[in-house]
Amino acid sequence: MMNATEQEEREYLEEVKEKLALAVKRVDDAVRQFSDELRQKKQYIHEHQSGMDDADMVAAEQSINRMAYTGEGAVARKRRLLKLAQSPYFGRVDFAAAGQAAAPVYIGVHSFLDEQHRQNLIYDWRAPVSSLFYDFELGDAAYQTPSGTIHGRIELKRQYKIRDGRLEFMLDSDVNIHDDVLQRELAKSSDDKMKNIVATIQRDQNAVIRNEDASVMVIQGVAGSGKTSIALHRIAFLLYRFRDTIAAKDILIISPNKVFADYISNVLPELGEEHIPELGMEELAADLLGSQYTFQTFFEQVSALLADHDAAFIERIRFKSSFEFLSQLNQYLLHVENNYFSVADLRVGRTVVPGVFIQQKFKAYHRVPLLKRFGQVANDVRAYVRDKADRKLTGGEKAAIGEGIPRMFRYANVLEFYRDFYRWIGRPELLKLDPQRPLEYADVFALIYLRLRLEGLTGYDQVKHLLVDEMQDYTPVQYAVLSRLFHCRKTILGDVSQTVNPYSASSAETIERVFPQADIVKLYRSYRSTVEITSFAQRITPNPHIIPLERHGQEPVIRRCASQTEEIEVVKQLVVAFKHSGNQSLGIICKTMEQAVLVHEALQAPGVHLLTDESTAFKEGAVITTAHLAKGLEFDAVVVPFASARTYKTEVDRSMLYVACTRAMHQLTLTYAGDITPFLAV
Repeated sequence: MMNATEQEEREYLEEVKEKLALAVKRVDDAVRQFSDELRQKKQYIHEHQSGMDDADMVAAEQSINRMAYTGEGAVARKRRLLKLAQSPYFGRVDFAAAGQAAAPVYIGVHSFLDEQHRQNLIYDWRAPVSSLFYDFELGDAAYQTPSGTIHGRIELKRQYKIRDGRLEFMLDSDVNIHDDVLQRELAKSSDDKMKNIVATIQRDQNAVIRNEDASVMVIQGVAGSGKTSIALHRIAFLLYRFRDTIAAKDILIISPNKVFADYISNVLPELGEEHIPELGMEELAADLLGSQYTFQTFFEQVSALLADHDAAFIERIRFKSSFEFLSQLNQYLLHVENNYFSVADLRVGRTVVPGVFIQQKFKAYHRVPLLKRFGQVANDVRAYVRDKADRKLTGGEKAAIGEGIPRMFRYANVLEFYRDFYRWIGRPELLKLDPQRPLEYADVFALIYLRLRLEGLTGYDQVKHLLVDEMQDYTPVQYAVLSRLFHCRKTILGDVSQTVNPYSASSAETIERVFPQADIVKLYRSYRSTVEITSFAQRITPNPHIIPLERHGQEPVIRRCASQTEEIEVVKQLVVAFKHSGNQSLGIICKTMEQAVLVHEALQAPGVHLLTDESTAFKEGAVITTAHLAKGLEFDAVVVPFASARTYKTEVDRSMLYVACTRAMHQLTLTYAGDITPFLAV
């Protein structure tokens, strides 16, 4: 059916909605039937269980589980159908495969088959044919299928905005119609959760999302390039493409904090996928280190840097965040293997086990972590003694061997090795260990890396795809830990310009040194902020590669105040103005948590929320927080108070200011008293 006019499209939409309503009714009938059968089955078991043997009970239980599973599937299908009824499709391409007439392909969030006529009315955005919509304009086009490439021509390309079942607009074009729809979408207000972007995926983004081959994909994207959204859509695509071998529970997201995890939590369910497990880097560290150590968090490390410019502390962080540090740890472990096992002959009763035999066995287990080899070497030594003495060993002799082998090694625990490492490189001052204080964050993953290499750690073998966000905040040694812990495919994303700690930032190139097989994708187009806000942020941290989408708005405002009290008053006025503006979200972004608490206490206004490192949910409305915690979030309007030379003066401060300003979509205001920060001085 070829719908040429808007009226025909409206009529077709009504037909599709009717068929969706019919499908919902059929699912409801099926669910009722399953429910009745389940109730009858349970009733039957209850009445006859005394006469049922074990095999009957097992068969009955399996039957109940099958019914329940089928019922759950029907409920999930109903959810998808109801979602489609709200907005059945957003795009259409009329494609003529070689030698065939053109046929319309309607594209939506989910597929929908008209079972009566065995006709696909809507194609899932992840289906192979749907890539035509994202990758081509009118004219010659092709798409990949598992059985080969299909060539042909696109004769019509159309985009729709359907909300609550009503067609709001449709666009035809022989140029890229995405831009017009994109402008409309980006001009909207931002509310409390990240949304799916299936209707506005761009060609370069689509290539990243549909990449099936990369074992490690690193996405370096500028602020507002949509990299997190792209990564989540990539996960949704992989779940669709490999649904027989991978499920949502097999994927793990390493997210920077609980608020960010909550902020992105809608995207995959909106795309019809289940919620995906997520873990913070500190939670991972606590799991791997156990309760043996308390340690500083990354947030506490950054807070300490913001509070005090301690040169020795910075030097420790800088060194432990370098690739050289990881290289030296690896060299040290090689040195340990070759020099720290002081082998001697071992006497057991009347039998002497030659040191050479013990050394050979130790080397033979080179694939086993160093400190785990002793048990295997001890077993070999026991077998040697048993053969030589031609008798069973006593319990005392077995124990003597089990204790004697580890004693030949210089150290017995990981912390002793870690201390020794700094002596070995001649820099003992770089390790500050105080039993009364938590371990410095820069030492946490170095210690875990040594544990992995010396003792071996497992526990994450079930993960089939790892997604790491805010890649710039993790160091080479952290990536080395992830590499050894997760033997699965990985998607790693971030922006080196948005680091909150420039002394420990990783770029895509740094990560590539840990993962030489990585595919690196760079996204330079920024969609979040207006041209005016993007240009303003460029004054703080210039990036000649950034390409802002041509969307204009108000110039950012810098307001000079006579005092901090006046600044607070100005922020109060801006909050009042926001409540009458029609905007959904306002971010009041401070440098430190102390400043954020000060502003929050001064405002004491309903609907104004303080977001801390303890927060677990992102709230709609006005939010007061720090640049560190705002990373990854976006707001219609942003206020940056205290933008003075006293507040923003170091390189860490510059990073914080850049992150704060690039959270704004439509409006940006900065206030200061005294002198303006040198990063904005003209």
